[in-house]
Amino acid sequence: MALLFKRVLATLALSSILVLPYLVFAESNNPLDKLQQVGSGANGPYASTTETGLATIIGTVISAALALLGIIFIILIIIAGYQWMTAGGNEEAIKNAQARIKTAIIGLVITLAAYAIWAFISNSLL
Repeated sequence: MALLFKRVLATLALSSILVLPYLVFAESNNPLDKLQQVGSGANGPYASTTETGLATIIGTVISAALALLGIIFIILIIIAGYQWMTAGGNEEAIKNAQARIKTAIIGLVITLAAYAIWAFISNSLL
């Protein structure tokens, strides 16, 4: 029962941390309103950014997905570190934690490489 309570509490804590950025824009219905006001006041190339093309939407989705994957891999590394610290000398638990850290680092490197490739493609082709 205590383990279930800890899991629920940890889930609520993580959920509240992920929701915090939305509370910053609480006064406006649309968080992008302030950015559009700043862009329109600049009288520069960002003054007429009212339409978004398909390439922009796809780029935003890909960037968000890669950022989410990066966050997931960092969380996996933290969990594996916690498992390693609480192994208590159990060699099997230490090996499992080390394997999780290695796979998380490999995944993080792959995600960063994918992000670099996407940044190169979007800057040069789009």
